[in-house]
Amino acid sequence: MTNLFLFASFGFFEGMGRVVDLTGTMVDYNGSPTIEEADNRALISDWQIVGDDLRAVINSYAKNQKTED
Repeated sequence: MTNLFLFASFGFFEGMGRVVDLTGTMVDYNGSPTIEEADNRALISDWQIVGDDLRAVINSYAKNQKTED
């Protein structure tokens, strides 16, 4: 699973402009007021993804167990 919360979202025309932005001048990130807040947001996001993956595995395992019975 991919997490892109650090990157700002942009519209169609800005996306097209990024295609020809060879120097990377249009790179924009979502900022946080402090380093600690940015770190906390990243950790929360990482653990949410881990939880999503665990739920998917548990659901897949349960589904496979039902089909074997």
